[in-house]
Amino acid sequence: MSEVRFKNVRKVYDDDIVAVDDFSLDIEDGEFVTIVGPSGSGKSTLLRMLAGLESISSGEVIIGDTVVNDIPAQNRDVAMVFQNYALYPHMTVRKNMSYGLKLTSDLSNAEVDERVEEAAEMMGIEDQLEKKPASLSGGQQQRVATGRAIVRDPAVFLMDEPLSNLDAKLRAHMRIELQRIQDDLKTTTVYVTHDQEEALTMSDRVVILDQGELQQVGTPGEVFDEPANLFVADFIGSPSMNFFDVEIVGNRLEGKAFSYDISSKVAERVRERSNSNELILGIRPEHVKFADSGSVNAIPATLDVHEPVGDDNYFYLKVNDIEFTMRIMGDHKYDEGDEFTVTFDEDKMHIFDRETGKNVMVDDVEPVPNPETESATQRT
Repeated sequence: MSEVRFKNVRKVYDDDIVAVDDFSLDIEDGEFVTIVGPSGSGKSTLLRMLAGLESISSGEVIIGDTVVNDIPAQNRDVAMVFQNYALYPHMTVRKNMSYGLKLTSDLSNAEVDERVEEAAEMMGIEDQLEKKPASLSGGQQQRVATGRAIVRDPAVFLMDEPLSNLDAKLRAHMRIELQRIQDDLKTTTVYVTHDQEEALTMSDRVVILDQGELQQVGTPGEVFDEPANLFVADFIGSPSMNFFDVEIVGNRLEGKAFSYDISSKVAERVRERSNSNELILGIRPEHVKFADSGSVNAIPATLDVHEPVGDDNYFYLKVNDIEFTMRIMGDHKYDEGDEFTVTFDEDKMHIFDRETGKNVMVDDVEPVPNPETESATQRT
C-alpha cells in the first residue's frame, strides 16, 4: 500500500519564515493529486519534504504505514521527476535510466536492462537508448526523466513541474501521456505545478495552497464550481472570475456597477453565513449571458475590447466605469463601442463575505479565511 499522509506538517526557515503551515492531507493509494498555487505558496517545499530533500520542522509525513521524517531520501521508495530533468550529460539514455535502479536494488544487469527497455517502450524512446541527452529534444529528455522514475517501480511518483520547459503543444501532449502512464501503473502520484490547466485536466483531486496554507482540496469540478473562498475563486479559472463589491439590501445586491434581485432563499442564506452586509459577488466570464433589455436583472453594458481566441470570444465590458469579462463561443454581431444588456443566473453566482473571503454559497467546505481579499476584487 502506498497511501501518503501529511499530519500537521510545518516548515520554517531561519526561525521566522513559514513556508508551510499546519498542512494535513490524506492521499489514497493509486491517486493522482496535484498541488497548485502561486510562486512562494509552499507547493515545492511540500514535495521536497515528502521526497526527503527538505527536513520537517514539525508534524509527520507518512508513506504507507511508516513515518518517514527521519528516513533518508534514498530509502523512502519514491521517485522524483524534476523541472530540469537532472540527466547526466555524459551517460547514454540507457545508463541514465538504469543508474538509480542499480544503486538502490540488487537486480541483475539483465533484469535492469529489461526494466529499462520496458519503460523506454512505454515512453516511446526505445530507439533513443544509446544516445546522450544533448542530442535529444526537450520532449525526449522529459520522457527519459519520467522513464528513469518508472524503472524504479516506486511506491510514489513525485513530479515537480516536469512540463514547464516544453512548448504549449508538446506540454498538452505530455499531459495526456502522463495520465495514461499513471492509469496503467496505478502508482500514487503527487504532482506540483503553477499551471491551473494542468491541475484541472490531470488530477483526481486538486490541492490549492496560498502562502503555505491549505485553501481547498477537491476534485477539479469541485474547486472550479464550488470555490471555498475568494482566493480559490480568483486563482482557478481562465479568464479569472469577475468580482463586484456589493451590499445586501433586502432581497437585492446593491453595487456601483448594478443591482441584482436575488431570491429570499439566497438572501436568507447570505445573512446567516456572512459577518456583515458587505459582500463580493463573483461570476465567471462564461456565465455572463446576453439578456433582453428590460428583463429582470438585465445589466446595460458597453463592449470596450473584443479579444478573439480561436472559437472563443472574450468581451471586456464596462458598466458605470466598472470592468468585467464575458466569454462567448462562435460568431457574434457586436463591435467595440456597442451597447447591449447582459445577465447571469442566480445558480451560477458566488457570494463571498468581504471580511473573511469565504464563499457563503458553498456547503460542507471549511475554507481558510484569506486576509488579502482586497487584491482579488475590483474596488468600486
